[in-house]
Amino acid sequence: MQSSGQRQRDTEQQRPLLSADDDPEAAGRAGPLFPTADQDSLWFIQDGCGIVCGVVTWLLVLYADFVVNLVMLLPNKSLWYSVINGALFNFLAVMALASHLRAMLSDPGAVPQGNATKDYMDSLQLKPGEVIYKCPKCCSIKPQRAHHCSICKRCIRKMDHHCPWVNNCVGEKNQRFFVLFTMYIALISVYALCLSFLQVYSCVHDQWNECTNFSPPVAVMLMVFLCLEAFLFLTFTVVMFGTQIHSICNDETEIERLKNEKPTWERRLRWEGMKAVFGGPPSFLWFNPFSGLRLRRLLMTRTRRSGVEFSV
Repeated sequence: MQSSGQRQRDTEQQRPLLSADDDPEAAGRAGPLFPTADQDSLWFIQDGCGIVCGVVTWLLVLYADFVVNLVMLLPNKSLWYSVINGALFNFLAVMALASHLRAMLSDPGAVPQGNATKDYMDSLQLKPGEVIYKCPKCCSIKPQRAHHCSICKRCIRKMDHHCPWVNNCVGEKNQRFFVLFTMYIALISVYALCLSFLQVYSCVHDQWNECTNFSPPVAVMLMVFLCLEAFLFLTFTVVMFGTQIHSICNDETEIERLKNEKPTWERRLRWEGMKAVFGGPPSFLWFNPFSGLRLRRLLMTRTRRSGVEFSV
């Protein structure tokens, strides 16, 4: 967190507040001073790199699902082994992809653009000596702990970082889904590695032609690539999951930690922080990426410079 002197200098260097006459559209967008994200809207960032990374993530998960089901489980002689492991692996894969979608399509906690107008500032009736800050890039009143994302082109409340793999910022409103995404990817990575080792052990003791419907060279090549993918994904997601849980329990975002910002807010530590992010006391709903999802007809309501927003 910047010191008060630094923040004051930043404020003095920023351009003056706009008036409603100068930007009537911005004035119309003015909302609450510290708004909460709309949970009934989908959020999508039109970033080429992020879209490619998101598509690659889905393709890699679907590839793992293909190898596990068609190369290892379907040809297995034990029906119960195939059914139980297939159901469990596919369940974890669906939960991982659902968490990815929720993290990618949820508003991370964006502050409304253009609400830093002079008329709106006058309507706040600020007390003498009370200071608020304006972002010169998106012309919005900047809440405490908000940071501007150059990719989303918005100020994000409690922004942790921008993740290209989910093509979105990880912030106040979607951090839970990002944590679930890393957790489920780590679980299916461990599961895929275990199934691969069991498959190799089974094929070594039996005939290769009997333990898989693919030729031995093709089956080996597919499983080797799966193990490499699972190991890399496991390493990445375990590290990210650990850092996210640490940040939540210490009520400190990654940006705040890197900038060594001193907390000026009342910290919610450990379980209080977990309950704030995951919503309510511990329950199975913590692990459900579908909880709170309202399935209605998707209607495109507005096109933004940073992406397209949909209502659900």
